[in-house]
Amino acid sequence: MKNKKSATSSMILGVAFVWFTTHFGGGFASGAQIYSYYVRCGIWCLLMPVLAMGYNAVFFAYCLRFARKHEVYDYRSYNNAFYGKFAPVFSNLFEVLYICVMCVAPAVAFATGGATLSTLTGLPYLLCTLIIGIFIFVVAVFGTDLVRKVASVLSVCIIAGLLIVYIPNIIAGAGQIADTASRMTANGGSFGKALYSAFIYGTFQLANVAVFVQHAKSFEKPDDAVQSMGIGWIINALMMIMVVLGIMTVCTKPEMSEASVPTLFMVQCGVGKGFMMPLISVLIILGAVSTAVNMVAAMVKRICSGLNKVKKETETGKKSKIGTKEIVAAFICCVVDFGIAQFGLLTLIQKAYSVLAYLAIPVILIPYLIHMAVTRFDTK
Repeated sequence: MKNKKSATSSMILGVAFVWFTTHFGGGFASGAQIYSYYVRCGIWCLLMPVLAMGYNAVFFAYCLRFARKHEVYDYRSYNNAFYGKFAPVFSNLFEVLYICVMCVAPAVAFATGGATLSTLTGLPYLLCTLIIGIFIFVVAVFGTDLVRKVASVLSVCIIAGLLIVYIPNIIAGAGQIADTASRMTANGGSFGKALYSAFIYGTFQLANVAVFVQHAKSFEKPDDAVQSMGIGWIINALMMIMVVLGIMTVCTKPEMSEASVPTLFMVQCGVGKGFMMPLISVLIILGAVSTAVNMVAAMVKRICSGLNKVKKETETGKKSKIGTKEIVAAFICCVVDFGIAQFGLLTLIQKAYSVLAYLAIPVILIPYLIHMAVTRFDTK
């Protein structure tokens, strides 16, 4: 009984870490997204990460609970069950949305990870993106279980690394943080603008329901999803606030407007530069890789489930074997994202985040709210 309870707790924590590693991409690690969506909006940056992640936690918990309750573990089957009679329209719209996400987020991961690795090692950018791509391909092709294990390991490494980098700089820059907070308060940042920015950030993240449904199978019961996403909310919100505080130590400096990687700028202006510059570079690479691995694995799961509907892993109880379809699907996904990364379209890709958020409103946000109301949170 004790071992079973321990295994259940491990699964709950593991899926929470899947959320964190999916969320923690190159943009998060570099501080660019946190600066753009939160710090620039004034003093409300200390509250908005909590609200944005709480918003995500509700939707992700609802998604995972539904997937476990109805036993639908690839996102096409999940969408067909979730949207019901409207599935012919919304399931296909979701496919279009997720294909766009699959072209955007992992490509950013390839480009960010490759550029950082190139800077760190001096190797050519093309070779570095190839190395990143090979690692992503190997992990993604082995499927859901390995992705969850890798997510747990990466989460521990990333969180430990973030604490090592940020805590000393936050302590050393406590006076600057207080001064920045005073300036932000005096400037009277708009609550509405800050809330809207957090809403856009959270709405783009909603597309990650496609990543998470495959992991619902690991839960012993549907309600485990609520506990898992509650833990995920705490982890993500705390890490975001820590990054906010770190950036607040340097965001009033004139040079900040020219800093493309706020976290590196913070380290350059803070303590332990010689040790922390390589460390934060590695964290950016891990963040980029973790996001791409989760998303590519979800696409592989979807493609292979669609090609092989007659085999139901849940009925046979046998461990899934790596087949040609899994290898080919993962390879195609990685090649496409690798190719996009070579164009150096980071600016264009980052702008696409807001566009994808607007697309997610009619495809995910509104239908989910209606579903929650009509089914009384899937209890009716």
